[in-house]
Amino acid sequence: FVFKLTAAKQQDHFFQAAYLEERDAWVRDIKKAIHCIDGGQRFARKSTRKSIRLPETINLSALYLSMKDPEKGIKELKLEKDKKVFNHCFTGTSVIDWLVSSNSIRNRKEGLMLASSLLSEGYLHPAGDTSKAAAEGLSDTPFLDLSDAYYYFPDSGFFCEGNSSDDDVVLKEEFRGMVVKQGCLLKQ
Repeated sequence: FVFKLTAAKQQDHFFQAAYLEERDAWVRDIKKAIHCIDGGQRFARKSTRKSIRLPETINLSALYLSMKDPEKGIKELKLEKDKKVFNHCFTGTSVIDWLVSSNSIRNRKEGLMLASSLLSEGYLHPAGDTSKAAAEGLSDTPFLDLSDAYYYFPDSGFFCEGNSSDDDVVLKEEFRGMVVKQGCLLKQ
């Protein structure tokens, strides 16, 4: 789960993520920043609250904590699709169902708006091709109220088994040199 970033001064920096989805998210965000800066624009993360106009009474952080509650929150499952097993994730439909049952929203349309906000602000992440395509703007909404659109909490320990593509191949020759700084993030 390593990728290389070459700086303007021809310095190579290698980044290693904990799992494939995290690596892909980093690469996608860095590419967006590079594209934005190359186009002469100032790179800034858009605030969901401003772009979607959420009511001021909604606290996304508190809602996220409620969603993660082991007793009353969204249940993380082991789901399978296209010969891939997604661990510690849940469906888009289960998110909207939970928002309705917890009286956080009045209807499913409001739920899509709120779930899209949670996704944009990083409280939820897409897992699998269907939800990733929607998050990248290939759908009417960034979040999908579908039973085959998978999502996960960023600190859940999510991982996907059987997931590989030609883009994931990294040549071993590229990993030569000296480790300048090394660190490890240990979860749980």
